[in-house]
Amino acid sequence: MTIQLRQTCLVAKELEPVLEDLTDILGINRCYVDPGVGVFGLENTLMPIGLNFLEVVAPVEENTAVGRYLDRRQGDGGYMVITQADSAESQQQIRQNALDNGVRVAHEAQRGDWNLCQLHPGDLKAAFFEIESDQYNDFEGYWHPVGGLGWEEKVKQDVTVDYTGVELQSPDPVGLAELWGTVAGLPVSRDGSELAMELNNVMIRFVMEEDGRGPGLGGLDIKVADRDYVLEHAKKRNCYVNEDRVDICGVRWNLTDG
Repeated sequence: MTIQLRQTCLVAKELEPVLEDLTDILGINRCYVDPGVGVFGLENTLMPIGLNFLEVVAPVEENTAVGRYLDRRQGDGGYMVITQADSAESQQQIRQNALDNGVRVAHEAQRGDWNLCQLHPGDLKAAFFEIESDQYNDFEGYWHPVGGLGWEEKVKQDVTVDYTGVELQSPDPVGLAELWGTVAGLPVSRDGSELAMELNNVMIRFVMEEDGRGPGLGGLDIKVADRDYVLEHAKKRNCYVNEDRVDICGVRWNLTDG
């Protein structure tokens, strides 16, 4: 079984200021707006991070699930870990693993050969875990949430190269790691105090919650080709933390050179 991180989703109270921070600091482009999220009272924009994607959603109506999440986590932050399985069979196995371990399916959709399965963030004790499958399952190509193809010309990697990791925080990182590993059907490794589960292209790291915001998607690791650019622009936008980290949209962006 192979699982690729294809997209992360962040939530913001206001969409445009966050998009300006992300595109300016990370040196990335906008590539797609999905009108389909309007049914949930949201607006969104997607941006390629390498050959994968970053989505930001914001509420445009009162009493949305995203609005309640923003209140619960005290502001902007991480929301979803969105993956692509190597086959429909792998996707369905993960779905069954979830059900067998008391994790509910929060939302499913089927459009032609494309299937989306979102697993409940409350049961997973940190974030949504979404698994998708389609007729291609091409980890570097077709991706339904950005309209399939046509996004390639928006890829820009002279500043930000790609994701390398996702940081899920919890007051019980050991329990969180065991749960996610069981659901994903992947082993969890330990390196000193760090617990991690390896996807095809990133490590999902499970860390102690120390920021007072509760469990959730607290950080993203990215490989950067121009660290100085990122840090300079982060300072201008009051997002600089230190030489290895900038904070954007309530998320810790951990920088590695590459």
